[in-house]
Amino acid sequence: MERWQKKMQRKPSLINRMSKGMQDKMNSYIPEKVHRVITEAIKQMTRGLITGAGIITPAPSEESSFEIRELVAMERVRFYKNTAAVEGGITGAGGILLGLADFPLWLSIKIKMLLEVAAAYGYDVKDSRERIFILHIFQLCFASQAHRNKVYQDMIHWIDDDSLKNEQPDWRKFQQEYRDYIDLAKLLQLVPGIGAVVGAYVNHTLTNKLGDTAVQAYRMREFKK
Repeated sequence: MERWQKKMQRKPSLINRMSKGMQDKMNSYIPEKVHRVITEAIKQMTRGLITGAGIITPAPSEESSFEIRELVAMERVRFYKNTAAVEGGITGAGGILLGLADFPLWLSIKIKMLLEVAAAYGYDVKDSRERIFILHIFQLCFASQAHRNKVYQDMIHWIDDDSLKNEQPDWRKFQQEYRDYIDLAKLLQLVPGIGAVVGAYVNHTLTNKLGDTAVQAYRMREFKK
């Protein structure tokens, strides 16, 4: 966990800064109206999945052993990264039309995994504050290093300061960082002949990374008690 915390606080490398600069430049060419539409779409999609927490997730674990809670959380990560790989392979093999369907399907798999990991650690995801923490985890995983530094500090303050627990994320920044992080990989998924392999690999790898980020975030909360 401490190694992970150090990684979250690294300064952006030269390649990170150059890559982010190019992405920001490309985003500047996209009309503001398009940005607003994409932001609203991702906001509503993500909020819809998050607020459905009371229906689609189990009750928080009452298991007293932290070790057992960890094992359950990791099992849910394994299940969902394999589910995401299958989904990515199927949509990747289906060309552009099915490739477009991958975005909401994969997003729902990732959110469902985060909700179940939270419940495995004993947190009640019916609580809106816990759902905001989940959004912090999501942003921490899918972000440039510079933004990751900021989100990590926000997360630390969120844990320590109750007044921050109802703060909504910056949805414009949320969608832009997320898209910038996955755009190139998901673009390759649309290429005929390699789409299925790319889709399965990318979904498996990035879902696993998100799951690991969630595990580390809940470890951090546990050891701050």
